[in-house]
Amino acid sequence: MTMNNLRDLLVENLQDLHSAEQQLTRALPKMAEKANHPQLRQAFEMHLQQTTQQLERLDRILDRMGASRTGKKCKGMEGLIAEGQELMEEKAAPEVLDAGLIGAAQKVEHYEISGYGTAVAYAQLLGETEAVVLLQQTLAEEEQTDARLNALAEGSINQQAMNNRR
Repeated sequence: MTMNNLRDLLVENLQDLHSAEQQLTRALPKMAEKANHPQLRQAFEMHLQQTTQQLERLDRILDRMGASRTGKKCKGMEGLIAEGQELMEEKAAPEVLDAGLIGAAQKVEHYEISGYGTAVAYAQLLGETEAVVLLQQTLAEEEQTDARLNALAEGSINQQAMNNRR
């Protein structure tokens, strides 16, 4: 795709986010399966449902803009997921694995927050009102997921990992 203007850049960013979310829909069930703490498992399962809705929003925006839903594979998300996969293959105490899973998931959330924040800014400049509303909704969900993961980590999981004596 040739990028001649901000609209082209927005479309490429949206396609990148679409690829990232698709990859995440395949990774989250694996993370939920590996999670030992029930609330962490539930957080991953809940975010999988949100991610499916986020993909639908991206489809709606891209369709409305007359753009393809697909572009290049999001290499950033691919790398973050690969790091998480490596963690899940390590021999780790359950409490330590849960703390690591939260860290890996928060890296993903921060990546998405950055991407959606950029997309919102571009869409606002371009007067893409519907896209702005939908992207802000997703951005808020990503921020809430990050906060939920942080609360789990600080509330008990990191302490349990620290207290592990195995």
